[in-house]
Parts: sequence; structure tokens; C-alpha cells
Amino acid sequence: MKGLMARMFGIRILPICGAALLLLTACDDGPKQAEAARSAPPPEVGVVELQPQRVALAIELPGRTAAFRMAEVRPQVSGILQKRVFKQGAHVKAGDVLYQIDPNRYRAAYQRAEAELESAQAELRQAGREWARATKLLKRNAVSERQRDEAQAAREHAQAAVASAEAAVQTARIELEYTDVKAPIAGRTGPTLHTVGALVTANQAQPLARVVQLDPMYIDIQLPVEKLRRIRSSLKEGVTSEAGPDQAEVVLLLEDGAVYPHRGRVDVTDVTVNQSTSSVTLRAVFPNPDEDLLPGMYVRVRLSEGVRENAILAPQQGVSRNPHGEATALLVNAEGEVMARQLEAARAIGAFWLVEKGLEPGDRLIVSGLQKIRPGAKVKPFTADIPLRPAGNRQPGGTDSSATGSAEEADPVQ
Repeated sequence: MKGLMARMFGIRILPICGAALLLLTACDDGPKQAEAARSAPPPEVGVVELQPQRVALAIELPGRTAAFRMAEVRPQVSGILQKRVFKQGAHVKAGDVLYQIDPNRYRAAYQRAEAELESAQAELRQAGREWARATKLLKRNAVSERQRDEAQAAREHAQAAVASAEAAVQTARIELEYTDVKAPIAGRTGPTLHTVGALVTANQAQPLARVVQLDPMYIDIQLPVEKLRRIRSSLKEGVTSEAGPDQAEVVLLLEDGAVYPHRGRVDVTDVTVNQSTSSVTLRAVFPNPDEDLLPGMYVRVRLSEGVRENAILAPQQGVSRNPHGEATALLVNAEGEVMARQLEAARAIGAFWLVEKGLEPGDRLIVSGLQKIRPGAKVKPFTADIPLRPAGNRQPGGTDSSATGSAEEADPVQ
């Protein structure tokens, strides 16, 4: 009986003793772990020291090419096409004959008008002689004043008939000239839409052909209203624009991403807003000497907003956003402690954020090792091996670099 009770109590006592031993061991290890944590070296973090720099601001937008001039060639008289003079797809000058319409009917009308003019002129000469004779006879009281007045009215009527005949001759001459259908502008012709022998009518709906001027070339750009306001606000705040506020420089990017070799400029800005897209249309002009651009092509344009002096650019890996969408960053102060900073950075330039507020020159921004630190912790900073300026950007007081160095805008990460 005693042995049974001892075994029973032994079974219950052993677990209790084991738990007590584990608890005592944990109590002994707690101070050791805390002491080990205090004696551990601070974590290493990569930092970059921010410096002001000169930044070329630009915005990238979609665009569509449009012909600088385009004229539809239509006949202004009716008749049968006798000849096509131009070569399809060739360059023509303004005034070059493109088509010839049968001129016989218009030539006959012109000759008839000239004959009617000669008849009217003869009647005018006769009316003049009658008026002169009536005037002399009136002085001798050989005719009445009424007869003299009738002679004068006949002369004036003959003068009006001559003027009408002259206008008819001019109209007939113009219509005869219109039988030679000429190019209204200089440019490249498209395919002919009517063949020789076709009957054409004056001012018909379908053109005979089209003439397009390809050099220079228009680029129609859709610019959101809020970005237009930002550009104007930047100019008011003193952001310098090397091309001038009304003629901002534009870089053209082709469909394959290649940079078009010629630079353009903004020519005009629409004064109305598209209600469906909340954007305005900017029209830029680009030289097109080799006719690489054709009307209707989809392109992207990089619109220069100007140059900002002493801008602060922060690498994107050193900037994060809190649940409210606000930009934040961690810095290292002179004592090696981590500090949290709230920023205003709504615009990306390449792999950098353009910081409006929150960072100053000389601040050390943490760009690596962010997962193992928190504000107030001691860290061991080292200089991170990352570029401090976007590729092709300009140094403060330096010279312009490659054309691809303009700052590009990206939508902020939310």
C-alpha cells in the first residue's frame, strides 16, 4: 500500500519538478539573452548622402501625327477627264497641273463671251456718238432736252452692258483655266481616285486625289488638365525653361522606342477641354526632312517642362508609403540613430523620387537593410553603391548631356 502510494505520488511530483526546473533555467537565461542583445553589434545599413542637383523636368505623353497641310483636289468645272499629268506618290509644287478636263466646251464659251463683249463695246461707242450729237443739237434748240436725256440713258445702258460682258469674259476665262486641275499646295500626292475618261462634276464630294505636305509634321498631344496646371505653376514658381514657356522643347519617341533625331516645339495649345477625357490638345511641330513620319502614326512625346535647380532626388528603394499613401523614409543622424521622416514626393524621375519637402542636402537616406531596423535603433551605416543621379542628368552648373537624359514622369506608387 505504501509502495503504491509512493509510486502514485512520484508520478505526480516528477512533472511538477521538471516544470519548475525549466522555469528556473529560463529565468537564468533571460538576463543573458538581454545582455547578449545589448552587446551585439548594431546592424549595418546602406545609406546615400543626398545632394542638390540640376534636373531637367519632362513629361511623357501619347501623341498622333497629323499632316502639316493636306488638300483634297476636286474639279471646279464639269467634264470628261482627258489626261492625268502627275505620277502617283510623287512630289508636286503648288500650281502644277495634275489633271486635264476636256476644255472644248469652255473654250467655246470663252470665245462667245469675247464676241458679246465686242458687240457691247460697239453699242457703247454708237451710244456715245448719239449722246454727243444730241448735246450739240440741244445748244441749237434742234432737239429737246428729253431726247438728249434719252441719248444719255442709252449711253449709260451701253456702259453697263460692256461691264457685264467683261465679267462674262472673265468668268469664261476662269472656267477655261479650271479645266487644268492644279495642285493647291506643295507636297506628296496620294493615289488617284479617278481614271482617264471618267466624268467629273464641279465640287463633287469625292476628291480626285490628295496632296499632303509632310515636312514639317504636326504631333497632336493629349495633355491632362491637372498636368497643364502643374506646368504653368512650375513656370510661375521660377522653374527655368530653356525653350521658353510658349515654345517648350519636345522629344519624339517612335513606336519601337527609338528617339527621333529632330527636336520639335509646341506650336499651339487648344483653348477648350475635352469633356470625356479632361484633357487639352497640344500641337507640336517637328521637322520631317526624310519623311520618316507619316500622318496617323502613334508616337510618344517627351515634353520639356523646364529645369529645376537644387532639386533633391531620393532613390526609390529608400522611400516607402504608409497605409495612408504618404511617402516616408528612414534616415541616419549624426549619432547613428534611425529617424523616420515624412516626405512630399509625388513624382518619379527614372529610379528616383523628386522630393518637394522632407529631405535636406546632406541627409543620409537608408536604402538597404530596412527590414531589420526601426526608428530610434542604433545602426552602423555604410555608403551604398548606387548612382546618385539619373542617367544623362545635368550636374549643378554643368552642361547639357545626351538627349535621353531628360527626366521622365511615372505615376506614383500607391
